[in-house]
Order: sequence, then C-alpha cells, then structure tokens
Amino acid sequence: MQNKYVDDAKERMEKSIEAFKHEMAKIRTGKATTALLDGVKVDYYGVMTPLNQVANVSVLDPHTLNVTPWDKGMVEKIDKAILQAELGLNPISDGTNLRIPIPPLTEERRKELVKLVKKFAEDAKIAIRNIRRDAKDHVKKQEKNKEISEDQMHDLEDEIQKLTDEHIKRVDELFAEKEKEIMEI
Repeated sequence: MQNKYVDDAKERMEKSIEAFKHEMAKIRTGKATTALLDGVKVDYYGVMTPLNQVANVSVLDPHTLNVTPWDKGMVEKIDKAILQAELGLNPISDGTNLRIPIPPLTEERRKELVKLVKKFAEDAKIAIRNIRRDAKDHVKKQEKNKEISEDQMHDLEDEIQKLTDEHIKRVDELFAEKEKEIMEI
C-alpha cells in the first residue's frame, strides 16, 4: 500500500545510510583512497574551495595518493591545506605535483577507528529508528482522523517496520565491511 509517510520514511532512511557511508569514507584504513581528501579546503584566491575543484586527486598505488593542481602556483597552498586538515598525512612536493604516502595503521589506531565506525553505525541506526517513529506517528494520526482504516494503519506500520529492519541490516553490513577493511593488515 502506497502512503506518503512510508515513502518519506524510505527516502529519509536512504539519506541516513548515505550520510553513514559518507562518514565512513573519511576514515583512513591504511589504503589510499581519494575520499581521504574530500574534506580538505584550499585558499583559492581568497575563496575556500574543495581540493577536488582545484586539483586532480588520484590513487598512484594502494599506499600513495597523487595531487596534481590545475594551477601550478597552488602546490604550496594545497600542501599547507592538507597539513592543516590534520589527517596525519605529509605531502611530498616535487614542485608541480604532491605525492601523499599513506602510513600504515597501528593495531591500537585500528581499534580506535573500529570504535569510531561503530559509533557512526549506532548514530545511523538511531536516525533510522527516529524516522520509523515519526512515520508511525503520522500513520496513527491518519487513522485517528479517519483518513485510513485501522487495518490499513497496521499494514502501513508493518511496512514501516520492514523498511526499518532492511535499513538497519544494511548499516550492520556496511559496518562489518568497514571493520574488516580496517582490521586487515
């Protein structure tokens, strides 16, 4: 049964999953990924601009990123911006490009990162459960206002619960993948 509140809940749950994925992409696993530099902003002629809008960011090998500025005069500013982002990365400049070695993670740091990812996963699950609660409240109001029958309300609540279970399962799967990726040596 179609209902605007169920559709809205599904859309919002999808956004929660996307936000969770975005948070996880920022976490360094010891492997080079361009997502590590997504949050870096560079002073581009007085305007703070995302790094990927002033340079080409690529993966050279599993342990090295390469940043090639489109404007060669930006090398120093990009170097400074990466250091200021406090990502634990130290760019090496050759004058026209920056190579960024990705240091291996210690066992202790891996465990800290898993805890952080677990917190992000819990936050995503809480968000999904809050969306479920909102959707159920709206459906109950519809039934109370005689817009839908009691049977329809129960069917919609079941549908909302199924959506919730699916999305929480996806969060758990994404967490398990990321945990495995972090803990691999």
